[in-house]
Amino acid sequence: MNDTKKPNVLFVLTDDQRYDTIHAIGNPYIKTPTLDNLCAEGTAFTQAHIPGGTLPAVCMSSRAMLHTGRDLFNLHDDGRSIPAEHIMMPEAFRNNGYNTFGTGKWHNGYQSYARCFSDGAEIYFGGMWDHWNVPTYDFDPTGKYEKLSTACVGAYFNKTTMRLRTNHINMGVHSTDLFTDKALQWLEQYDSDAPFFMNIAYMAPHDPRTMPEPFSSMYNPEDMPLECFCGEHFRYGIEDIRDEKLAKCPRVGKEIQQHIADYFGMISHLDDRLGKIIDMLKKKGVYDNTIIVFTSDNGIAVGRHGLMGKQSCYEHSVRIPLVICGPGIPKGQRNEGYHYLHDIFPTLCKLCDIPIPDSCEGTDFSEAFSDHNSGRESIYSSYGDKVRSYKDKRYKLIEYRFQDVVETQLFDLALDPLETCNKAQDPSYNDIEKDLRERMIAHYEASNEKDHPLGKLFWQRFNKDPDFVEPKAESWINNLFKP
Repeated sequence: MNDTKKPNVLFVLTDDQRYDTIHAIGNPYIKTPTLDNLCAEGTAFTQAHIPGGTLPAVCMSSRAMLHTGRDLFNLHDDGRSIPAEHIMMPEAFRNNGYNTFGTGKWHNGYQSYARCFSDGAEIYFGGMWDHWNVPTYDFDPTGKYEKLSTACVGAYFNKTTMRLRTNHINMGVHSTDLFTDKALQWLEQYDSDAPFFMNIAYMAPHDPRTMPEPFSSMYNPEDMPLECFCGEHFRYGIEDIRDEKLAKCPRVGKEIQQHIADYFGMISHLDDRLGKIIDMLKKKGVYDNTIIVFTSDNGIAVGRHGLMGKQSCYEHSVRIPLVICGPGIPKGQRNEGYHYLHDIFPTLCKLCDIPIPDSCEGTDFSEAFSDHNSGRESIYSSYGDKVRSYKDKRYKLIEYRFQDVVETQLFDLALDPLETCNKAQDPSYNDIEKDLRERMIAHYEASNEKDHPLGKLFWQRFNKDPDFVEPKAESWINNLFKP
């Protein structure tokens, strides 16, 4: 099967998986044998980042960046949908002779899914849901996906309903198992000589963090680390976001340890099922000719800095795991260069000899496989209209501006990788802070952020625009759950 010289691609995307959740690259608490083996078989990028997000649902914009190769402030409608002129990664492979299969979460509009995939199964058009009862679609070759069903969002507490894009539910089947099984079935029957691009987009380890045994009891909460833990973060306008309501505030250590145990259990479950897919690639004789990419859409705090979600510019929220292995990829390597999530698209095109679409703005980092320190010189990240950060090879500046909030943080990441000691008030760091702030402003001025409404809001506050009037708060939840 598949004698072509072009490699297959297995693209695995998880949801809310932080960069430091793989045993082989530094986490002694978590069990991830499949990911450990992929690290041994390929190259792990330990400084992969997202540029942040414009909505509380950070994953919507991050997945749009991933699939289009475009920067955060050059997305259409924050990633809710993808216009036809923005060629997407699976679409580019499909247009160049690949059979493309997609299963799992798709958060960027059903029209964009339809043009990306020639086959698929169990497609979830949404952000998050009960892992055991995911409202999904069967693959529709016509690409319509127009059936809507009504669901009561919180039936135990209220009568609020919403319209979901779905035509069935597999009751009692965990999302990780559901998507894995469909991927296995497709691989088992695949007999084409054309290469394939398989996109598996898991909903795990996103909450609600429930999983089957033995994973639900794999980790003792009392053994879980409380790194960078504090009871409460200073307020900057995210306190009412759903993620921050997942644990009581001020945070309590034992409660956070339970969250971490559940978080690790979700990842170990996912790791186990990914191992089944790797086994199937080997069984079909295509493993040696398949490039495997493992990454996530964003990180998450789970108690660090007194936060629960990913609506920040801390390392735990903007750094993600990234492992690539396959033909021509060095084995057992670590790359510490800076890369963005949307750099993966052009890099995969290069590795597979696929033309990089003109609409793709990411940077091909294929040279990083021979130069382990190559990459971007800096990372600019943002969250909505509230936070901006700039990070060079050692230091990181974070600026908060929201209503009457004016806060600055400066971290020496070489000495303080968990960002616990703010140097912004230390006179010996004044020149470093000034330099980073100037470079952050220069990045903004050279970008299209000034044309984005949330970018305008932040920088009007930052620059103390005398004509600026603070807008009334709007509910983001209604836009998030549009069908």
